[in-house]
Amino acid sequence: MAMLPLLAAPLILSPALTATPAFAAEVPPDDVEFADEGVMSSLTGKPGDPSVGAEVFASRKQGNCLACHANGDLAELPFHGNVGPPLDGVADRYEEPFLRAIVADAKQIFTEETVMPGFYTLKVGHDVAEQFKGKTILSAQEVEDVVAYLTTLKEE
Repeated sequence: MAMLPLLAAPLILSPALTATPAFAAEVPPDDVEFADEGVMSSLTGKPGDPSVGAEVFASRKQGNCLACHANGDLAELPFHGNVGPPLDGVADRYEEPFLRAIVADAKQIFTEETVMPGFYTLKVGHDVAEQFKGKTILSAQEVEDVVAYLTTLKEE
């Protein structure tokens, strides 16, 4: 019976523990901080999963990245685009924070005229269908997954 008060006591976590990635909250789209080097911190506090990122990258209903970019890693899939640059070796050209910034909102990195959509922004253009208003194309975790996948695309 002496153990009961200990079990019923509220759990108190120190600030040092709650600041770790396991307790990090998802960064809202409007709070993403862009710097010259990119978005320096994870949007979720959790590492991305490259295999999930490859699925999001290739999915016509999610990233749809192949519509604009060629990618030798996914050569077995049809219809690689040529609007954007090929992504073979992209991890050798850009660091992870810069890739995160490009995926989150390319207009913050390039110019407003870029045709690449911002995948984690609420600024998605004019005449947005009602069901998509106030929503991002990808979730913060999906952005982290795509970035993790892109970091695997090195020159051979």
